[in-house]
Amino acid sequence: MENAEVMKHNAIIGKRAVEALRKHGFPAEYYETAAEAREVLLSLIEDGSSVGFGGSVTIAQMDIQDELKTRNCTIYDHGKGKTPEEKLEFRHKEQDADYFLTGSNAVTLNGELYNVDATGNRVSAMVFGPKHVIVVAGVNKIVKDIEAAEKRVEEVAAPANALRLNRETPCFHTGTCADCMSPQRLCNVAVIMKRRPPATDMRIMIIGETMGY
Repeated sequence: MENAEVMKHNAIIGKRAVEALRKHGFPAEYYETAAEAREVLLSLIEDGSSVGFGGSVTIAQMDIQDELKTRNCTIYDHGKGKTPEEKLEFRHKEQDADYFLTGSNAVTLNGELYNVDATGNRVSAMVFGPKHVIVVAGVNKIVKDIEAAEKRVEEVAAPANALRLNRETPCFHTGTCADCMSPQRLCNVAVIMKRRPPATDMRIMIIGETMGY
């Protein structure tokens, strides 16, 4: 648990991001803790719904899949334990789920979302497809602007994900981006969301704790 001063600072930054996101048409809320956000997230998902998971570490930390299964929800998750063919099948199903849950690589204090993908399935689902999109981000994802967002992905998110996914890329070994040509490169598609896409029902949850990377 963060100390009181850090929590106060997190709240200041988190609420600034929420205010900026709202000005850009994104429905956004601030939650002090992940536990608080988890309860709200679960309450938003109707029993029996199909739920797609975008491979987010933040969403995995929310630990909601087992509870959703008890509520007869169908889970589409292209994660571990699946063949390449199964992963592709689940990625397609995630695009048409009732709910799509994901994190964000960065959220700017200008009210933008910045995300980088290997295959593009996550960013495409964030923009259009699923009936409802819920984005969850810890305050560690909040940056000043798009330039800072790009730097965050290059120096933090991409190397950490390369390690998590055991990708043979330069950043796996050096800890920072080399704008590589590796066939296992994670940074192939970058999307800046400046405003909420008008045909997408989206909600953004900002949490006053460190979540994902």
